Amino acid sequence: IIFHNSHLEKDWNVTLVNTGSQAQTGARIKRNKEYVDGETFMATYGDGVSNININDLLKFHRKNKSIGTLTGVHPSSRFGELLVKGKNIVEFNEKPLISQGFINGGFFVFNKKIFRYLNDDENCTLEHEPLGKLSSDGGLSVYKHDGFWQCMDTQRELDILNDLWKQGNAPWKIW
Repeated sequence: IIFHNSHLEKDWNVTLVNTGSQAQTGARIKRNKEYVDGETFMATYGDGVSNININDLLKFHRKNKSIGTLTGVHPSSRFGELLVKGKNIVEFNEKPLISQGFINGGFFVFNKKIFRYLNDDENCTLEHEPLGKLSSDGGLSVYKHDGFWQCMDTQRELDILNDLWKQGNAPWKIW
C-alpha cells in the first residue's frame, strides 16, 4: 500500500467495508448504512471519471430536497452516426456525444430515506426497483452534467482515459 500525504483534505476517516463479492449496488449501499453520519451522503460506482463539480451537485440536491439525485450525462457514441435522406448520407459524425436524453452517470447524492427503498438481499440492484420506485414516488432528481464524463468498463475505454492522461489533457484532473 502506498499512501500519498499530499492531499488538501483534513480530518478524513476512510472505512473500507467488505459488502460481499456477490452483492449488487443496492445491497452494497444498504450494507453501509451504519457508516453514514448525517442526513446526506454521496455514492458512486467508481468505474467512471468526470469533471462534475460535486459541490454544485450537493447544492442542487439540497435545493431540490429530493431523497436522491442522480447525475445525468451525455456519453459519446461507440459508433459513427449517420444522417440519411433517401439513399444519401447527408451528414456523418464519428462517435458524437449523445445529445438526446441523458444516461445515469453514476454520481449520486442521497438522503438517508433512500434506505427505505433498499434491502440487504445481495440481489438488490439500485438501478432496478429502488430507483424506479423512488422516481415514481417523485423522490429522484437529475443533476444535468454537460461536461466531461467517461466510463471505464472496457479496455478501449481504459486506453482512451490513459491516452488523455498521457497527453496532459485529462479534463477530470482538477488538482
